[in-house]
Amino acid sequence: MTGESNIHANEAWAAVMRRDRSFDGRFVTGVLTTGIYCRPSCAARHPLRENVRFFASGEEARAIGLRACKRCMPDDVARDEAAVMAAIDAIKSGDKPTLEELAKITDYSPSHFQRVFKRATGLSPAAYARALREERAKDALVEADRVTDAIYDAGYEAPSRFYEAMEGKMGMSASDWKNGGAGRVIHYEIIATTLGDMLIAASEKGVCCLSFNEGEGDLRARFPNAEVSLGGDEFRELFEQVTRAVEEPALDNSHIPLDVKGTAFQQRCWQALREIPAGETRSYGELAAALGKPSASRAVGGANGANNIAVLIPCHRVIQADGSLGGYAYGTKIKAELLKREGGQGDADEPELF
Repeated sequence: MTGESNIHANEAWAAVMRRDRSFDGRFVTGVLTTGIYCRPSCAARHPLRENVRFFASGEEARAIGLRACKRCMPDDVARDEAAVMAAIDAIKSGDKPTLEELAKITDYSPSHFQRVFKRATGLSPAAYARALREERAKDALVEADRVTDAIYDAGYEAPSRFYEAMEGKMGMSASDWKNGGAGRVIHYEIIATTLGDMLIAASEKGVCCLSFNEGEGDLRARFPNAEVSLGGDEFRELFEQVTRAVEEPALDNSHIPLDVKGTAFQQRCWQALREIPAGETRSYGELAAALGKPSASRAVGGANGANNIAVLIPCHRVIQADGSLGGYAYGTKIKAELLKREGGQGDADEPELF
């Protein structure tokens, strides 16, 4: 690579092919045939490898006559990062700034700043503020003596606002959360699939567990305070939908209801996973960068590990920075096969032993 950089050309090219945002600002991609240079994450069609050179900075690319891409604007990386961090600081202050006020702070138009912020964090500024408040509420629920005290301490104007915000996210009431989920009823089945035996479990709100080669004991270990029983007719249609989603993971499964709990960061990670298109993959670093925490690759890995719902929350779409599959809770053979069925990173020569 031209200039001062510790990134090997092969690593840089792999990042470009993944459109890995975590490499934005670390180098630029020069395309000699078009005369432009881009961010590694540029959404434009990939050039041929033989037409590409990598530069440590836009200044070096301009020195040989290349010009900045008008689509990804590679020279704005540092400015975008500074704008996003300034907005996050403003949101964390608790003053509840509007989009217009955040745009004014960062000297962007509101619409452009909204795109910049979402590209960096995976959420709009308003959604980021809501997630932050939810995380504070969950932490407060564990520590507070009274649920209402926790709700007000987290910044909600009234309990009704909290319950409205948490509907479909916590998968349980505030009191249930504080009591560790005691009193909940979880229904399950073990279903044979071409990927192996699948454990599927759901509450009245939606799917709360999907795993492979596990049984009732594993389910009880995950939910020690819940009542566990076999699923009946009322869950048959839901379980059939889940089975179809597992057998054909490239199909849209966003209509399947989920009942999950986690910190705001975990929720954001899981939502970011669901936004990765079938057939595409992301590195841990790229996912961390999309969440506005480029140094949090390990935390992203932890959130993946805390995911109880395989396939529907597709943590199999996260791979290593070098393009290798990396680990998977249910084995790399299943991970490779899921990606293969989606048309993604899976190894076509992996034997189908399911």
